[in-house]
Amino acid sequence: MSARLFKKFLKEQELLQPQKDPHIKDENDDDEEEEEEHVNSGSSINPFDLLNDGDHVSDQDDELETSEDIVLGAGDKQDPQELKGTSNSVSRSSHKSKKKKKKKNKEGACESTHKDEKSLDAILEALSLDVKTSALPRAPEKAKAVNTKLHDGLAKPPAASILEVDPKYLNAENELRRIFGSKVVKSFEKSNQTGPGSSRQVRGGRRGGYIPRKTVLVTASEHWPRWDGSFSMEFLEVKDGYHYFRYVHSSSYAQAQRAFEAAKAIHDLNGIASILLYNPYHLDSLLTMADYFKFAGEQQMSAESISKCLYALECAWHSLFTPFQGNCQVKFNDEKNKPMFTTLFAHMKNMDKRGCHRSALEVCKLLLSLDSDDPMGAKFYIDYLSLRADEYAWLERFSEDYQSDSSLWLFPNFSFSLAVCRFYLEKQESEEGTHALTAKSSSTELMKQALMLHPSVLKKLIEKVPLKDQAWTGIVKDALFRAEEVGIPSLDHLINIYVETNYLIWRLPDLQKLLRDAAQQIVETLKRDSSEAKDWACVRKEAFSSEKNEYRHLLVSDFSHSTPTLPPENLQPFMVDPRMMEGMHNEGLAANANEVLRAPPRDVTNRNALAVLFESMLPWVHYGDANGAGEDGDNLMNGNGQGNEEH
Repeated sequence: MSARLFKKFLKEQELLQPQKDPHIKDENDDDEEEEEEHVNSGSSINPFDLLNDGDHVSDQDDELETSEDIVLGAGDKQDPQELKGTSNSVSRSSHKSKKKKKKKNKEGACESTHKDEKSLDAILEALSLDVKTSALPRAPEKAKAVNTKLHDGLAKPPAASILEVDPKYLNAENELRRIFGSKVVKSFEKSNQTGPGSSRQVRGGRRGGYIPRKTVLVTASEHWPRWDGSFSMEFLEVKDGYHYFRYVHSSSYAQAQRAFEAAKAIHDLNGIASILLYNPYHLDSLLTMADYFKFAGEQQMSAESISKCLYALECAWHSLFTPFQGNCQVKFNDEKNKPMFTTLFAHMKNMDKRGCHRSALEVCKLLLSLDSDDPMGAKFYIDYLSLRADEYAWLERFSEDYQSDSSLWLFPNFSFSLAVCRFYLEKQESEEGTHALTAKSSSTELMKQALMLHPSVLKKLIEKVPLKDQAWTGIVKDALFRAEEVGIPSLDHLINIYVETNYLIWRLPDLQKLLRDAAQQIVETLKRDSSEAKDWACVRKEAFSSEKNEYRHLLVSDFSHSTPTLPPENLQPFMVDPRMMEGMHNEGLAANANEVLRAPPRDVTNRNALAVLFESMLPWVHYGDANGAGEDGDNLMNGNGQGNEEH
């Protein structure tokens, strides 16, 4: 006989005996039964059995019936009369035992749970772990102290929230669909497909190609090369709540960088193109080709080169790099980090030219958050993008929260943009019928402050927009608005950047009226008392006290909305930094540019004929004429032998 059946038999014998308190006795026996089952089975109670109490009771009833049959078969150990009485007593108490079993199962489950908790506490105490309830509130404090010690202030910086980037607005295609609709965008994409065999090429490329990695900043095309992992990003430290990172180059990328520097030194654009054959994601080469395509008028190819740079930069991000939260720093001082800033600035300009101002605004936030020193001058462009994207409330919050001070309104772009922002917010409140009771100045007062602080902006806007109303003639004759410069190099440079960036906004009639009314009120006020102009002049000198141009690294042409182009014959000296071309014209050196940047004719000796054929198709490549007249300067620059005489 097994132990379980023997136990059931003993239990049936106990039921035959007279009991004074059967409930207490049954509970004790049931406790002993649970202990014996735990010892015999060697496993803990299955919590899923609690969900099937009825099934458990029916199973035990079946076990009782089985035990009765087995006991009846063992006639050599008991008298048949006793067995008969036993079976009768069991049948009489079967209904009663079922009710007891249900109650005992529920109570036993609770008791077993308490026993498991007690046993867990005992195990934790044996392992010297503090599990007392009084110690639980101290755990977060202890963890907080450890994090503070290890990460040196891991708390989120105050300015991070205002520079958080919303990834869903980074996709320019989505913004175009919101503006024009999906049907218009799809029809435009179909019209850009070249030739009847383009769809067949795409299908073939999908079968034999690969699926590019998904990125947030750009969407990789299927014909792009596979990411080669030639550079990566490493984590440096956590300081003042910011996580610092930098890019690291591999040995193959370093070799390509040396080849790029050598090609740049001799102004060899073909050498730059050859680097991309073996290193398709070399950033400096891609940026150089993007600039070349831009000056050649190939804007789509230029934007694609910039997108490839962004794709490679994002593929190399560190797993802890979370730039969209505004708490990461990649310092511009490191040479290996500079391509990221140049690429983001160019991408922002491309989004702006396509009319995707909200996408450009998010990219500008990202650019501004990566380096607190703002090496690219993103804060002198972010106000324009905010106004074009109708983010008026955000611009006001940014001017108040950025860098935990309100000094941004001293810059000319924010002085005028905040007045425009308040004008549109007042217009929205009047249309909605909700007038918020705030202590903020009105748009007219803000515009008057901007004109008093930066009076030279008015005359430049009149010429740049242009503003042709007769009322402007009398306003400009006033002594305050007569001068075109204030005599402070830094401020004059920032004013030129503002006028070049934001002049398009002032073509709206409502804003022209706001500007004209504020200027006329200032003229009337100064006729009565001119001391206020002197006070604002003192504020201007105190805010921009430096005698040097602190923003000379920011070129006005970089903030321009016009697209610069160069004729093909002038693209040969392109490898000289295009930023230097502006300085050459300003210094009167443009006349001597051909002499300085002249290159000798190329030699074709012992070269591949096919390579020479394709190279000769480039407009800047010159091999000399049949008579060897390769020293002719005109032929060198035109690259067409005696073709210059025909023109």
